[in-house]
Amino acid sequence: MFDFFRKYSLPILVVVGLLVALITYSLNLSRTRQANLLERGVNGALAPAQKQATRSGGLLGRIWHDYIDLVDLKQENSRLKGDIKQLNSALAAAGEALRENERLTHLLDLRKTVKEPTVAAMVIGEDVTPWFRSLTIDRGSENGIREGMPVLAANGVVGQTVKVTANSSRVLLLTDHASGIAAMIQRSRARGVVKGRGDNLCSLEFTMRGEDVQVGDQVVSSGIGGIFAKGLPIGEVAMVKKGEYGIFQTVTIRPTVSTAHLEEVLVVLRVPRD
Repeated sequence: MFDFFRKYSLPILVVVGLLVALITYSLNLSRTRQANLLERGVNGALAPAQKQATRSGGLLGRIWHDYIDLVDLKQENSRLKGDIKQLNSALAAAGEALRENERLTHLLDLRKTVKEPTVAAMVIGEDVTPWFRSLTIDRGSENGIREGMPVLAANGVVGQTVKVTANSSRVLLLTDHASGIAAMIQRSRARGVVKGRGDNLCSLEFTMRGEDVQVGDQVVSSGIGGIFAKGLPIGEVAMVKKGEYGIFQTVTIRPTVSTAHLEEVLVVLRVPRD
């Protein structure tokens, strides 16, 4: 025990001295407003440590608050991302509904101009190959559709029905090789037959070499044949070629209707002539 006190006598005296000073400082604190010599000494000795502790406490507080702010910011960021996704989805749905409404409005306007009864249908299938070009629609014999009836879009001729089941029908497009529509040049009244080429284009065949046909002329149905009514838009003349020989000229037609982007069509319930 004696050896312990002799070995650590200096630290023990320092600690005891500090304790005595603190006790004396505490006892005198409430009885006087002016600091005595001992208080000033204690305050001077403890001031650097208190200042460092205050700085450390403030730094830790700021770090903690910054961490809490970062956590809140991350949660807010995740919430905002979710809100943005929902808003984008709602915006896309609203835009799609608006475009569909525009298409149906145009189709309704077309229906008003057709004298015969009509049936609106949606495109549910597509068969486009180098040999055959057709669409499948969701209306059939139960809706009054028969084979050979004309099919229209808001801006012109699409084709005609070729195979009809109870609840669906196949539409042969005007660009198919097997398609043929009696037509005429709207400006000059030159007549011919619009035949499909299988490459999203058509040709106006059997037009006499001397007929007035120019690039940009509008081609409409002539009404001959009893399938398509007179004056329905078919396409626009894209090229005219007159050879040195032969009695016919070569006329390339660009269809008015883009059959690759069709979603709704109108089937005219016109009974084909036998």
